[in-house]
Amino acid sequence: MRDHAAPLDDAILAARLCAIDPVGLGGMILRGGGDLRDRVLAALHGALPPGAPLRRIPAHVDDDALLGGLDLGATLALGRPVRQQGVLAAADGGIVVLPMAERIAEATAARMTAVLDARAIDAVPVRVAVVAFDDGVEDEAPPQALVERLAFRIDLSECRGPISSDPPAAEPNVDSSDAQPLDPIAILAAAAAALGVDSARAPLFALRAARASAALAGRSAPDAQDVGVAVRLVLGPRATRFPPPPQEEEAADTPPPPPETESGEEERGAPEPPEDVVLAAALAALPRDVLERLAAGGGRHGANRARGTGERRKSPLRGRPLGARAGIPRGGLRLSLIDTLRAAAPWQKLRERGVGAIRIRRDDLRIRRFETRAETVTIFAVDASGSAAAARLAEAKGAVELLLAQAYVKRAQVALVAFRGVGAEVLLPPTRSLTRARRALADLPGGGGTPLATGLDAARTLAEAARARGRTPFLVVLTDGRGNIAADGSAVRESAERDAEDAARAIGQAGIGAVFLDTAARPRPEGARLALAMGARYLPLPRADAAAMHRVVVAAQAA
Repeated sequence: MRDHAAPLDDAILAARLCAIDPVGLGGMILRGGGDLRDRVLAALHGALPPGAPLRRIPAHVDDDALLGGLDLGATLALGRPVRQQGVLAAADGGIVVLPMAERIAEATAARMTAVLDARAIDAVPVRVAVVAFDDGVEDEAPPQALVERLAFRIDLSECRGPISSDPPAAEPNVDSSDAQPLDPIAILAAAAAALGVDSARAPLFALRAARASAALAGRSAPDAQDVGVAVRLVLGPRATRFPPPPQEEEAADTPPPPPETESGEEERGAPEPPEDVVLAAALAALPRDVLERLAAGGGRHGANRARGTGERRKSPLRGRPLGARAGIPRGGLRLSLIDTLRAAAPWQKLRERGVGAIRIRRDDLRIRRFETRAETVTIFAVDASGSAAAARLAEAKGAVELLLAQAYVKRAQVALVAFRGVGAEVLLPPTRSLTRARRALADLPGGGGTPLATGLDAARTLAEAARARGRTPFLVVLTDGRGNIAADGSAVRESAERDAEDAARAIGQAGIGAVFLDTAARPRPEGARLALAMGARYLPLPRADAAAMHRVVVAAQAA
């Protein structure tokens, strides 16, 4: 286990490597850390040539401020178009800092990545290193397009203990007397494949980092130590699986090594192959909870981050500002006066004089746009039938309380539907009140038949009602999947199973996100079949407690 100061040492080492090759490595993402990030930024800025610019980009920057555009005030004052330099061009040869990178719009990130790829704006060279500060909560993260183009990702959120003013360089991974000529390209490609890194940029970043590490140490070519540093800093944070264990049978069939010769160093060999050394370096850098996150099948940088905190929706009136677009301010849409003037200014001399000092046409009109986050409603549909109902309801109660403890952070509400006997009951309407939830869940009924179709229909109705109020529903079904009460109340198993599949299919057609937790002691095909019809993730959890259920639900929402 690495000590708590190691992430800061890695971050400053990454900053020094980035200063050697800022364009090739792109930059770095620093998560958490508070004031420690300023130390890393100062280390990077101090390692660059004197006078290198440092610019900060706000999360809600517009295109003209980012890439350059019309200076509206100077244009209106002088009566001719006057262009202003964008932040990226002004930072040429230096650093751009992105505070709150998790709040940058996808469109803004796309424009930045286009500049990073082309290394120019309108054929004018732009060479910058990007330092993104990630303060996201739970599944919030910077846009994936930007993340892919930055070599280093360092988590400083758990960095504690004494901090040295001059952190040491990377520790040697192998004895230099045993060093062998190695092929860094082959080793890095093999390490990326073993760690499940499917991005083609990652091994290239690792190769550049290894060369920068060698240059930092005064070596002409990277050795095993440099390759280990590159794997730890670049490939380790991108790992999606653990490397497979060595094959024992192959080791048994391996003949003993030949005796050492007088002059041949090849026969002696190194204590460990370079591939094993660099993989060990990567595993040492993996987060503590990587096993849980990999087992849950999710991560912070998943493809759909919005589900955990609600869908992103466009709004004409309120929310986070987005860039203006051409349009007519009607139907509740608001006019963006500044953007309208900016669009009209270049054409003033070409237009016939009319009433007023500024001549505006229909095509110049710009409307304001906003983005809001929909509130999430997690709906538990719990099978309260049979002898195991009390245990399942107790587990669901604990999971509901754990989710409600995070309600204010994740803008979430929780509801509970229990089905037993011949019907279903909404025991807890959508709420964020932990006190109300505990009072409503104090005495939960149990026993009787399993009206699975009725329970699924009740949960879908509640989810559609939440969606109609502008919320994002997410359904959690806890059952063994074996319904025995049909939708009409008859105790015919064939009809009950058919009605349950129809109800599950209706949930899938409604596009409601869901996870199916099979609570049967021995999971059977019925549960997997219903999950497939719902379009839900199927997870057999025969002995799950409230904490395990809570972790699974959170991981499924973020996946």
